[in-house]
Amino acid sequence: MCSLWGHGQLPTVKTFEMKGNPIVTDKFTADPAPMVHDGTLYLYVGHDEARNGEMFNITEWLCYSTKDMKTWTDHGAVLKPTDFSWAVGEAWASQVVEKGGKFYYYTTVQAGEPYTGKAVGVAVGDSPTGPFKDAIGKPLVTDAMTPNGKRGWWNDIDPTVFIDDEGTPWLSWGNGTCFLAKLKSNMTELDGEIQILELPHYVEGPWLHKRGDLYYLTYASMGKGREMIHYATAESIGGTWTYRGALTGMAENSFTIHPGIIEFKGQWYLFYHNASLVIGNQAGATGRRSVCADYLYYLPDGSMAYVEQTKAGLTQPPKTAEDVSRIANPYPEEPKEVKKRAVNTDGAVK
Repeated sequence: MCSLWGHGQLPTVKTFEMKGNPIVTDKFTADPAPMVHDGTLYLYVGHDEARNGEMFNITEWLCYSTKDMKTWTDHGAVLKPTDFSWAVGEAWASQVVEKGGKFYYYTTVQAGEPYTGKAVGVAVGDSPTGPFKDAIGKPLVTDAMTPNGKRGWWNDIDPTVFIDDEGTPWLSWGNGTCFLAKLKSNMTELDGEIQILELPHYVEGPWLHKRGDLYYLTYASMGKGREMIHYATAESIGGTWTYRGALTGMAENSFTIHPGIIEFKGQWYLFYHNASLVIGNQAGATGRRSVCADYLYYLPDGSMAYVEQTKAGLTQPPKTAEDVSRIANPYPEEPKEVKKRAVNTDGAVK
């Protein structure tokens, strides 16, 4: 349904009831990034607009919100690559983080001259839905700052940011290589060296979160020809990470998958995307994905229970503790320490 805010030029805000997975059914959406603020969950996504045989065509980021995980509000486009004067396009994965009443929008875009390749930018706004503006007038991370690894000029994508218990903001990102660095308290500058985490099966899309005494780094990983999701844990973000194995398998009809994890009103959720949606004559594909969500559960040792991707999603009740204890992981692996390396200021690995 639609509800009108006032009259004349004021916007029409669309609301809808979630019917299962995918969550959004009138647009193709990808790379979900949830954020909770003031009793509302906000979900930021890329708008997949590829037609027919196009690979990717993402020209804007959209925002949705909910207070009950049932009724959602569509806030439309809240940021575009063209909002960065140094960018030339391509709205890839992003995340919004609140600090000090400001909302920082960390993004991936294609950089223009004098920069090359994909770059991480940051915009800032006074509300979760913007408006957002470029915070520093240049990229936060560029290709020249990191080693040109096996993913080459699109190494620097998919930023995730998390503020640890000591108040230190951390940034992780990367395709083919997982980078990790502190941010200064202003949220717009790196603070010290960039580290590389040698995470098993790592491809892209890292996501940082914390539960109890553990920090979690969850990421898109390589399965049998397509991406799935694996994760690692640590007692401090800058400390030793332990690889914990698979969280979920490959996404339906999609080469990529992208985790976003959040707790909301006492329940944990895993957001991701697949490519199961059909809109008109356009079926799901690499560049026409659809955001989904399922419940996330934890085991007594702090590990996350394997998540089975479902069509019912959050329209079904959560599992009981007994049901969770019986969940089997079809990809069993032993935990192991994650090796770390450092990057020189010229972008070379030490």
